Amino acid sequence: MIRALITTSIGLLLALSLVYSSAIRYGHADVPVAATADQVQPLKAGDPAPRFRVETVESLAFDFDPLSLDKPVMILVFRGGWCPYCNMYLSDMRNVIPDIRALGIDVLFLSGDRSELLYESLEGQTKEDIEGLDYTILSDADAQAAMALGIAFKAAQRTVDYVNNKGDGYRESSMERHGILPVPAVFAIGKDGVIAYTYVNADYKVRLPAEELMEAARAIAAAD
Repeated sequence: MIRALITTSIGLLLALSLVYSSAIRYGHADVPVAATADQVQPLKAGDPAPRFRVETVESLAFDFDPLSLDKPVMILVFRGGWCPYCNMYLSDMRNVIPDIRALGIDVLFLSGDRSELLYESLEGQTKEDIEGLDYTILSDADAQAAMALGIAFKAAQRTVDYVNNKGDGYRESSMERHGILPVPAVFAIGKDGVIAYTYVNADYKVRLPAEELMEAARAIAAAD
């Protein structure tokens, strides 16, 4: 009787493990959540892009399916509106997003903020800089996209405390719940659903220069 219970329990645990693994690994992640930013294992050029589900500003589900793309996509991942370096980078992007869009490429921004904080958390100047640009900003508050892309890591407690101290609106934030952050990154994905270019830097203060972003955009536009 005891042996049968043990066998059943092991079977259930293995089944749950497979379900969990499939949910967060669609495409990648031998180590779904790294211990530190410099230990992440991001997807690279030549890897198939993962499928993941995030949320829009209106808290509606947004399903990214690399097998159903009608044009190339550039995914730019940032930590959240609470991060001053992310705000500066978003502001800088106003100079290149129109040119990237003119090449026939979709631009998706993924933030670790909850959907209701996507715009609210950005600095006033950043909002002005990106207003009117043709792009989509999405919430990866559950870090499923970050895990699937291989850029999720465990945030230090001081970072969690810093975010929570930004104001009441950040209390019970997604990061406070799961303690996960994405390493800022860029993924250029061709219409075939294959990653053509990856930029990931564990130092969140260093971002991909606009000129190099444009080079990556021109490359996937030419390939398609």
